[in-house]
Amino acid sequence: MPGRIIFWAAPLLVPVLFFLIWEFMATLVGNSLILPPLEEIGALLAHPLDNVIAMGTLAGNIGISLVRVLCGYAAAVLLGVPLGVAMGYYAGLHRLLNLFLGMFRPIPPLAWVPLVLAWFGVSSLATVMGLPRSELYYYLNNLKISMLFIIFIGALFPILTSAVHGVQTVNRTLVDSARVLGASERDIFTKILLPAAAPSIVNGLRIGLGVAWMCLVSAEMLPGSLSGVGYLITHAYTVGRTDVVIAGMISISVVGALLDMAFQWIERRKYAWKQFSR
Repeated sequence: MPGRIIFWAAPLLVPVLFFLIWEFMATLVGNSLILPPLEEIGALLAHPLDNVIAMGTLAGNIGISLVRVLCGYAAAVLLGVPLGVAMGYYAGLHRLLNLFLGMFRPIPPLAWVPLVLAWFGVSSLATVMGLPRSELYYYLNNLKISMLFIIFIGALFPILTSAVHGVQTVNRTLVDSARVLGASERDIFTKILLPAAAPSIVNGLRIGLGVAWMCLVSAEMLPGSLSGVGYLITHAYTVGRTDVVIAGMISISVVGALLDMAFQWIERRKYAWKQFSR
């Protein structure tokens, strides 16, 4: 029993030690602008529906940010997965596109900001769709094209690369055997390629979502943003609310960790067989 308690308590040792040092340093510094005490941050996190520095609620800003991330991420998935599968299967298409796409892969998403602002400005989905001012207009106006593009470009390449790798590492003997036995190209895709490449594709989706979430704060610092947890962090810094900055950072960390845990759960439940095939 003591050994079991130690086993479960060991991962908590470092976080507890970290918080103890934090509280000691906050007391020693005595300046909440530099290092706010834990109770101030805890009060913000414990009341996510309270208005924060006239910028809306913490939960509301997180919700807006999550919608932005999922929209940009969905666009990356819709392009990256089919294109990656096609490039992994068709050698000619891979030779045609790999060098060109490889030129864009090393470019950090932040480097696109000046160009994106020149292209899209502060236009949103609402303005692009020409919606009249209504409740729907208000929600879609928060989805700026420039923000979605930064999130999209950040998530695209991990998804694309993992899809290409997943298909290219499929055992070609399985594909050739199916073709000899009369399987159609559709059957090869749906019954051999995609199931075998799925673990790699899911891993790419997991990495891409993490990158998209990391790009969020940068995207919400662009002109035209008036909401979102990234904008809340930036505005809180300008008014000297370090506690709000840290609460926003913790919120991003928690939501990102929950999304990552969801993908880990899918990998454990659906692709546990992969570890036995190594």
